[in-house]
Amino acid sequence: MQLSERPTPSLANILQQRRQRLAQRISFPAVLWSGRSAARNFPANVHPFRASSHFLYFAGLPIANAAIRLEAGRLELFMDEATAADRLWHGDSPSRDQVAAEIGADAAYPLSQLAAYLDGAATIPVQESATRQQQTDWLKRDLPPAKALQAIDQELAAAMVELRLIHDELAIAEMRRAAAVTVAAHQAGMRATLGAKTEAEIRAAMEAVLIAHNMTPAYSSIVTVHGEVLHNNAYHHAVQPNDLLLADLGAETESGWAADVTRTWPTAGQFSSTQRDLYDLVLAAHDACIQQASPGVEYRELHLTAAQALAAGLVDLGILRGQAEDLVEQDAHALFFPHGIGHLLGLDVHDMEDLGDLAGYAAGRVRSERFGLGYLRLDRRLQAGMVVTIEPGFYQVPALLNDPERRTRYQDCVNWERLAQFSDVRGIRIEDDVLITPTGREVLTHALPTAAAQIEALIQA
Repeated sequence: MQLSERPTPSLANILQQRRQRLAQRISFPAVLWSGRSAARNFPANVHPFRASSHFLYFAGLPIANAAIRLEAGRLELFMDEATAADRLWHGDSPSRDQVAAEIGADAAYPLSQLAAYLDGAATIPVQESATRQQQTDWLKRDLPPAKALQAIDQELAAAMVELRLIHDELAIAEMRRAAAVTVAAHQAGMRATLGAKTEAEIRAAMEAVLIAHNMTPAYSSIVTVHGEVLHNNAYHHAVQPNDLLLADLGAETESGWAADVTRTWPTAGQFSSTQRDLYDLVLAAHDACIQQASPGVEYRELHLTAAQALAAGLVDLGILRGQAEDLVEQDAHALFFPHGIGHLLGLDVHDMEDLGDLAGYAAGRVRSERFGLGYLRLDRRLQAGMVVTIEPGFYQVPALLNDPERRTRYQDCVNWERLAQFSDVRGIRIEDDVLITPTGREVLTHALPTAAAQIEALIQA
């Protein structure tokens, strides 16, 4: 961990504003742990450290093996000084007092003293197991999954959701930085495609841009010719001239703020006619949703807008039969668009999903059991200051299309012979990051083209 290069007053002031807003929502202390690096296969060989996002929101710096206590607008930092062995192997690091000054802490103590400050405190469980066990031991109570948290922890989690749904100026500035580097990474991937033999070469070109800007992938990058595998993280496949390459890759800043962008492009530099037909259809759904996004609009309605656009387009192409409204009501569109239109974006790429559906679903709402709605990650009314992704897609997923039950259910809805003519399309997704503004929306990733002709030009350049 290194001291931030951002001006201390700006960081400290915004962190202070965040904890003051928390103090307006809870009347008890909250203790948030950062977590620590987890060993890969022996203790000294560890996975890269990533601090808990709830800790980062109030501490601002990725400090390993630390905790903060928040009460009535005050922040107390608990962390140990570097040992002689730490300095030998990892070099000098800022002292506890230096870190406390940068984040505007009111006091700072060794981590071991935290146990004396836990009476009546709420917390949010971290994902990393060793620290989670420490939370359980020191608080002397179980920390169950998000849906079963104790009342005081649920109250803290609800307050965190209320705060983190609406981003402040520092958060938006950080996401703009992540978006800019992500755009450059996708451009590098497109430029590398014509000379690439495998997906891994294109991934390397893209992630090199992130590394060069001292950022990391916000999630396991998806760079694949098998776009029908929604979360594909295998990169060994050969790149053939008639393929589409789907790249879903986003940068994460040093302080944890994420971008999330997907583009799909032809490996030969030009879409075939069938690829272009389906690409333009997905793009039309993408553009319709972005145009509709504004304060007061239900995010679920954006999903249904995409479903309607895709169903209507597939009817026009002869792949589906019937009226678009009826097809969506029957979830026939979900054979080709099984996931939701997007999700919250912030300190996590799927922001606050460690809290289950508490962040994604407004109070009183629950996930639908419908095939076409069950994977919707966000069901809230949009507000200014929220950042969401918009990511419609078209996929030919064998597990869905070859499922006997679904083949029977949708036998009259799908023209299977016509669908076979689009065999050179495994998967297409187009995704951008959208900030909801007081008067509409701003696409934070607008600098990366979506139009097919512009995509082709970038590859051929």
